[in-house]
Amino acid sequence: MAFGWIDEQAEARRRAGLVRTLRPRAADSPLLDLASNDYLGLAHHPEVTEGAARAARTWGGGSTGSRLVTGTTELHTELERELAAFCGFEAALVFSSGYAANLAAVTALGPHGSLIVSDAGNHASLIDGCRLARGERQVVGHADPEAVRKALVTHQGPAIVVSDTVFSVDGDRAPLAELAAACREHGAGLVVDDAHGLGVLGDGGRGAPYAAGLAGAADVVATATLSKSLGSQGGAVLGPRRVIDHLVNAARTFIFDTGLAPAAAGAALAALRLLVREPERAARARAVAAELHARLTAAGLEAVRPDAAVVSVRAASPEQAVRWAADCRTAGLAVGCFRPPSVPDGVSRLRLTARADLSGAEIERAVRVIVETRP
Repeated sequence: MAFGWIDEQAEARRRAGLVRTLRPRAADSPLLDLASNDYLGLAHHPEVTEGAARAARTWGGGSTGSRLVTGTTELHTELERELAAFCGFEAALVFSSGYAANLAAVTALGPHGSLIVSDAGNHASLIDGCRLARGERQVVGHADPEAVRKALVTHQGPAIVVSDTVFSVDGDRAPLAELAAACREHGAGLVVDDAHGLGVLGDGGRGAPYAAGLAGAADVVATATLSKSLGSQGGAVLGPRRVIDHLVNAARTFIFDTGLAPAAAGAALAALRLLVREPERAARARAVAAELHARLTAAGLEAVRPDAAVVSVRAASPEQAVRWAADCRTAGLAVGCFRPPSVPDGVSRLRLTARADLSGAEIERAVRVIVETRP
């Protein structure tokens, strides 16, 4: 029977407690949200939603084509210019998603004959980029610059090192300065995904590369998403102008994909401008994460100290994590639930995302629910 193997895999997932289901949310959900990646609380900000609406009224519901045909509007180039300037890079290129941006950066900068050194804890989009690239791939230990050095010394020719800046599972931060030093010893480029750093780390939320003194360097490329701190949708690659020009000509997820919808570009640009005016939002998101961690660990839970806005709370098993998250939801709190294969170390977790707009009372309520519902 066609696709008969699907039933076997579905049963295996059920036995392992790893079945995933879609859960549509209402526009007026009463849940306290610690599950989304809306770190700065901008997704529903009036300026951001008006930016989306204004762009849709001006440019239409869709971009109408690929970026190289009709999908590049003046709005796209305005967003790219302001995003690059804010983050400290020479140029930027906007994609339809952060996933597409990561595929573009890794595949276009890891050609045949090159070496791609990838952190074991990288996001799936970076992993897929490494798999699709024509270069040789070598996975090294998590956040281990010395392992990167050992990998690079074995290769003669072009090389890139690929890493998240803030890892999405535990929220820990990559040693960017040390990774850059290892790259420079061997003439390699550094490609980092700043999805969870933009808007949270660096001066006024300018990102982890900026905080590490790497923004604008000739050998550093950063990717980012517009769907987290900027409350919109889409992705971007930031780097030297010659790298961005290369992506325009070589990155398949840019050349053959329909351009980002104008509404998303308009929302992201409005959010970026709001962050420029209100840089304190970045520090507030970090402070909320630190307070959540302190309160949860004080209550006896095992939580990873956050380097940005992600707080990871460990569970004993996938089944317990699922039940814990469900009990939180019943009590009015939405939290993330990460299980294998989404977690590289096989440890299931509740994943909490701090938001700059959370009040003290909401933090207190969230901690109380998590503690009272623990398995």
